[in-house]
Amino acid sequence: MSLSRDDVTRVARLARLGLSDAEADRALTDLNAILDLVDAMATVDTTGVAPLGNPLEATQVLRADQVTDIDARDALMANAPAKADGLFLVPRVVE
Repeated sequence: MSLSRDDVTRVARLARLGLSDAEADRALTDLNAILDLVDAMATVDTTGVAPLGNPLEATQVLRADQVTDIDARDALMANAPAKADGLFLVPRVVE
């Protein structure tokens, strides 16, 4: 599969990227090189090869789910310039 210059400029426009002509040419070269590599990898015969799930054969050690933080609501609310019912009051920013 190969991309054209029109493909690159269309994708750049959709991504709201302003690419110069030199940048578009460079992106086209790089993207086509990546697609060529993917095509080459797709031609490799992998029959009989088991998938590799975890190269390190490591297991994740999970900690116990326990509350470690103390309730500091009163100390934090003491510095609030405006509060009501345990909540910070802020100015409205959306009209």
